[in-house]
Amino acid sequence: MRMRAPYAGQAPQDVSAAAELWSYAKLWPWELVLGHPGSLGYVVSCYSRSGLTRLAGSYASENQTMGNKVVTFTEQELDDYQDCTFFTRKEILRVHKRFRELRPDLVPRQMTEGQASSVKVPCECIEKMPELRENPFRRRICEAFSRDGQGNLSFEDFLDALSVFSEQAPRDIKVFYAFKIYDFDQDGFIGHADLMSCLTTMTKNELSPEEHQQIADKVIEEADVDGDGKLSILEFEHVILRAPDFLSTFHIRI
Repeated sequence: MRMRAPYAGQAPQDVSAAAELWSYAKLWPWELVLGHPGSLGYVVSCYSRSGLTRLAGSYASENQTMGNKVVTFTEQELDDYQDCTFFTRKEILRVHKRFRELRPDLVPRQMTEGQASSVKVPCECIEKMPELRENPFRRRICEAFSRDGQGNLSFEDFLDALSVFSEQAPRDIKVFYAFKIYDFDQDGFIGHADLMSCLTTMTKNELSPEEHQQIADKVIEEADVDGDGKLSILEFEHVILRAPDFLSTFHIRI
């Protein structure tokens, strides 16, 4: 998805209700450890998912050995993945191990060319991860990172997700994927219907339809700078960065 051109208007002055909504959502209270944050490799990445893990090719067999060392990827493949993510080689191998643990019967030990992107773990299995199963947005999170849009994740999709949610991923990329998760109808904006879906997902039956309506109206009123009745990604960014817990909670450890 290509980013829209930056909006030239001013940031909203009163974003209390909108910021409160995004903060309340708390999409990412996960504790998946990928090693020490200081060891995460940083690379300059673009908003497009093609800038993350699309360069890597096939796997070497997990059964292949070099001396006493098990080789999961070739040196070139590890270099490619490291260049396109925010992970070190060691962390990439940990991500692969976690991915295979989700469905060891489906993800082979010895993967042939192309299986890194073609072998997919069903969304239902990923949703059952301890870190996700209580998260009301678990389905949307999977859909946002799946290449098929249905929530089924290949290894490269899975690596993309954990890379974006790493502590070293830049703020702009985190905001972009937060926007993508809230954009339920995938039209490139967060409109009234998206906000209603978001509120329903978060609160279930705790609030009445009228209360949902009032909150959605208030968010649009406060955050819609250009008055078109929906939030662009730039308007969304103005709001979400005022949510006190956004950056501190938008990360994964595995």
